[in-house]
Amino acid sequence: MCNDYRLHVDVASIVEDFADLKIKIRFSEGRPNLEARDDIKITDVGPIIRTVDGERGEGDLVQRRWSWPGPNKRPVYNFRSDGREFTSNRCLIVADGFYEFTDPNNPKKKRKDKWLFTKKDEPIFCIAGIWRATDDVGEAFTMLTMEPGPDIAPYHDRQIVILDRSSWADWLDPAIPAQTLIKPLAEGSLRVEQVG
Repeated sequence: MCNDYRLHVDVASIVEDFADLKIKIRFSEGRPNLEARDDIKITDVGPIIRTVDGERGEGDLVQRRWSWPGPNKRPVYNFRSDGREFTSNRCLIVADGFYEFTDPNNPKKKRKDKWLFTKKDEPIFCIAGIWRATDDVGEAFTMLTMEPGPDIAPYHDRQIVILDRSSWADWLDPAIPAQTLIKPLAEGSLRVEQVG
């Protein structure tokens, strides 16, 4: 499962990309200074765009911790979307790449090779996420997962939910059923390269 992702884009580029989709970005906690990062790992802080209550076509960009402690105190960094609706606390996790650590000839063998997945012809993409407030770490987010699509299946038996650009505004609207938005991208949508 995804436990490392990348973001090289600045806030202005994110705002511009969302403006192209008629989504207004708010900064309820001030405009963050995002540094280019090759590796955003579990428990690191990363930018998310949350639903603004009652405001369709708007999102609030904040920085939050990736993962909250589960019942066994292990970090919940991926969360199965299968059959769930997520009627509150949805967020978009902004990225320009994510990593899987597998052997493409043996998906059960872990951490042999590092593979970078990026979206073809798009500078950023959004991963479907949810966030929650916890007593232990404050507010934190997790990435939703699903059955693998055609570009990821040769590398892993699950994948994060990468939303089509046309679904970003819909994901921020909890009235729209989540399961209508959670689907694999078309074959050939992702570029993959070995990076380690």
